[in-house]
Amino acid sequence: MKTYKAIIIGSGFGGQCAALKLKKQGIEDFWILERRDFMGGTWCQNTYPGAAVDVQSPLYSIESEPYDWSQMFAEQDELQLYTNHVIDKNNLRDKTQTSANVSKIKWHEADQAWQVHLQDQPSIRAQFVINASGPLSTPVIPEFKGKESFKGKSFHTNNWDKDYDYRGKRIAIIGSGASAAQIIPAIAKDAGELHIFQRSPHWVLPRPDYVFKPWQRKLLKNKALYKLLRKAIYWELESRVIGFKYSQTMLKLAAQNKAVKHIKKQISDPVLRAKVTPDYTIGCKRIILSDTLYPALCRDNVSLHDKTQGIKEITETGIITQDGENLELDLIVYSTGYDATDGVISYPVIGREKKQLGDFWQEYPRAYLGTSAPGFPNLFIVTGPNTGIGHTSAIVVIEAQMNYIISSIKSLSANDNKVIEVKADAENRYTQHIHQEMAKTVWKSGGCNSWYQSKSGHVIAMFPGFSFTYQRWTKNFRPADHDFS
Repeated sequence: MKTYKAIIIGSGFGGQCAALKLKKQGIEDFWILERRDFMGGTWCQNTYPGAAVDVQSPLYSIESEPYDWSQMFAEQDELQLYTNHVIDKNNLRDKTQTSANVSKIKWHEADQAWQVHLQDQPSIRAQFVINASGPLSTPVIPEFKGKESFKGKSFHTNNWDKDYDYRGKRIAIIGSGASAAQIIPAIAKDAGELHIFQRSPHWVLPRPDYVFKPWQRKLLKNKALYKLLRKAIYWELESRVIGFKYSQTMLKLAAQNKAVKHIKKQISDPVLRAKVTPDYTIGCKRIILSDTLYPALCRDNVSLHDKTQGIKEITETGIITQDGENLELDLIVYSTGYDATDGVISYPVIGREKKQLGDFWQEYPRAYLGTSAPGFPNLFIVTGPNTGIGHTSAIVVIEAQMNYIISSIKSLSANDNKVIEVKADAENRYTQHIHQEMAKTVWKSGGCNSWYQSKSGHVIAMFPGFSFTYQRWTKNFRPADHDFS
């Protein structure tokens, strides 16, 4: 059985950051497992029309890997190019096994190593496992009545069929979140009919995009200038936490009023205005940035169905709505999100004394620094519980997690130990503090139900504070919070 120092599960930005940090420490004995037949994660998998990032590209990138971005908010094709640029520049393909679907991982006390079981392939072992499979990697499609009977085309946005020609077709998009908000304007003009099924509306703000001029791109190849732009974006975005956590009044004045004006400016029909206006505080659900969504909804061939006109049943030929309308359809697109809270890790994890991570997370997912859990030594979870970020780049938090992961690994080498495990009381103190702080945020008290929350009602997806606070915590490694052996 092959054995490695570390196994990284997932080859998206989380896996890439982990690999780069290991290489920087001189650790080359690692192996990346990717369940798909290609590397790259989110921006290589999500190829739906209109896909783009909603954080400024110079910040939505790995700090040590600057890039010649063409615009402030990069589109999917450029993000895919960037992802592959990072992979190839650092020779990560040579350390990756694709089509490697992890079915289970199990801790072996005698060997002080994790055994990683692969579907239809031999198992491998490692001293450390870094799970970087990502929170937005397991698509969810609700069990609508009659879903399997539909004889037209259907797929989730995560698995967009690029060979399917949707032009002139009768299309339904189920869901109205971030992905749907990008797809709708991209396909509306070419669709015969476009029906959007909205459970609840999202607040939408204008998208402040900007295409860099050639001379600006030339200037930004200077590392110092690029870093300065990155820092300026970072601190501008960081200020949003004041509204999200400390002053909902400020949030309403600064952002919600702007969102209301955006509706009034782009939609004249009072009925449609009412349908797209949320009844909760802005920020409680993910804020959408778009200048094109509302104009698309105003098109004659586009119909927005709110929850009173929701889906009663899917039939062989289309959808029957709650108010009795029978819609004949050619294509159903499920823009219904991901299991981003209760399904943070999609495979069984068996730790010490046959302890299962699923049992430890039975009430809700939790982890010390969102990264490690008692009973599961030498296991690190990238983008784990309460590490999501609602105001800035997710990569900022991913790179902060690497501080803790690398410090943990280095602490073993320094003391000739092989195993590190967070103490149960340390994890409990951390988790209790996180949820006490969460109570102050708009994600908990903003009056909505969102994918940020687990089934328990706890907000699991988000970190309740400034990202520089999390960075400070991850840099301040605490040996007393851990057991070594």
